[in-house]
Amino acid sequence: MATNARRSPAAASAPSRAVVLNIGEVLAELDAEFPQVSASKIRFLEDKGLITPQRTPAGYRKYTASDVERLRFILALQRDQYLPLKVIKDYLDAIDRGERPEDQQITAHVAPRLVSDATQAVSRSMELSELAKATGATERSLQELMSYGLIERKTRGFSETDVEIVTSCMQLARFGLDARYARMLKSAADRQMEIVERAIAPTAARRDGETQGRRMEMARELSEICVNLNKVLVRSHLDVLDRRP
Repeated sequence: MATNARRSPAAASAPSRAVVLNIGEVLAELDAEFPQVSASKIRFLEDKGLITPQRTPAGYRKYTASDVERLRFILALQRDQYLPLKVIKDYLDAIDRGERPEDQQITAHVAPRLVSDATQAVSRSMELSELAKATGATERSLQELMSYGLIERKTRGFSETDVEIVTSCMQLARFGLDARYARMLKSAADRQMEIVERAIAPTAARRDGETQGRRMEMARELSEICVNLNKVLVRSHLDVLDRRP
């Protein structure tokens, strides 16, 4: 079924006596960062060709440390960058061929075997003071963004996504557009997600891991379409503006 052609460079060079894990042990390894991941989700990623675990003579899957890091990489990109599996797979396939792809959609330009550092950066949580330091914003301005619902303190604090949101809001502020205008953009994004959720609603009744994985893949693909359409529509308005005398 699986061949070594799709193995990451680290997996190919791992010694034969390297520790291998069964799928339950892999779930335990991932639980702290990805508590929602299931065995069905991991098998779904295998079916899509993103991971290729070893097989015992009896056919049982065995995962190396490199496989676990590769899974962390995939799951982090799905969770934090909302990328479709096809984009992630193309990127990983290029890595497996020994290339260094410069995919603009993927901000963590690292090989799967090095992903532990990247996922720490992506998933690290921070307090309000740390968010202020990371963005250069004052805590007062961050409180204002929170009051408009633009950022929200999660259970574990603020995330790298919040850093991006704050940075973008600060860029808007340079043009005299305060949090009220950023809130208008958030409202537009919320409406886009309502469209996405309506489209995937028929799959909500089934709760098995495989259906959930496909449902989230559909949601990410639809989200990407909405973002691209929004970009094109804004560009069309810019074209009109540019033609005005």
